[in-house]
Amino acid sequence: MIGLALIWGGSFLAIRIALDEIPVFSSVAHRVLWAALALWLVVLVLRQPVPRDLRIWGAFLVMGCLNNVIPFSLMAWGQLHIETGLTAILNAATAIWGVLVAAAVFADERLTTRRLIGVLTGFLGVSVAIGLDAFASFDLASLAQLAVIGGTVSYALAGSWARARLKGISPVVSAAGMLTGSSLIMLPLARAMDGPLPLAMAPDTLAAVAYYALMSTALAYLLYYRILAAAGAGNLLLVTLMIAPVAIVLGAVVRGEALGANAYLGFALLALGLLILNGRLGHVGRKSRPT
Repeated sequence: MIGLALIWGGSFLAIRIALDEIPVFSSVAHRVLWAALALWLVVLVLRQPVPRDLRIWGAFLVMGCLNNVIPFSLMAWGQLHIETGLTAILNAATAIWGVLVAAAVFADERLTTRRLIGVLTGFLGVSVAIGLDAFASFDLASLAQLAVIGGTVSYALAGSWARARLKGISPVVSAAGMLTGSSLIMLPLARAMDGPLPLAMAPDTLAAVAYYALMSTALAYLLYYRILAAAGAGNLLLVTLMIAPVAIVLGAVVRGEALGANAYLGFALLALGLLILNGRLGHVGRKSRPT
């Protein structure tokens, strides 16, 4: 879990470094393309069966759109206008949205008292992190923060979609198929919006692209599913809390970024909400029946 948090925490800085040279859609196209190729290599080595049902490939395409194309693009654009640390803090709202979407879609994911308290606390944290001034005077930074939040909503929808449509498929094959679907969307989109995909890049940009494509996407997915099987979804929520401090420190050290007090207070409230959802704070609001 610590390793995954470090990898994902570093991805925000890597993406921001790449955006200094290459456009948003091109950066996302690089991310999904090389990650897809890396994971298909893993599938080949493990000799895992590849689905042949067109409906499954259609589900991969939708999953790629919800879990990669939309959130990667929105968050990358948002990072052009807000700090990497703040992006990572807002990214933690994914778990909050995930609870709401699951409650709306699945009968066994009802919104209990404890979950409702956790969700409301988390949303309060997001509001504080964004800041009241962002609501009073809407500007480009405010729009960027909303773009990041939009990305977290898309992540939440992807989680419910995967549970409903991708049951029984190997996690590695699912990730490779999803990233293939993402590549089929992003490559023509990047060409239309940015021109030919840039391959000649400065060394630091090339290193950043390699990092967020191969490490924080391909390798991270493998770690994610390994942790999910070993520790469960509840404990995996804690990784979300560990990502933001890593991104904040890297943003401050490498790019000289500084966050306001409201960002840290918002993160504390958001973390409190996630811990309540996780059930680690005395099972707040729990009655005698299980939640």
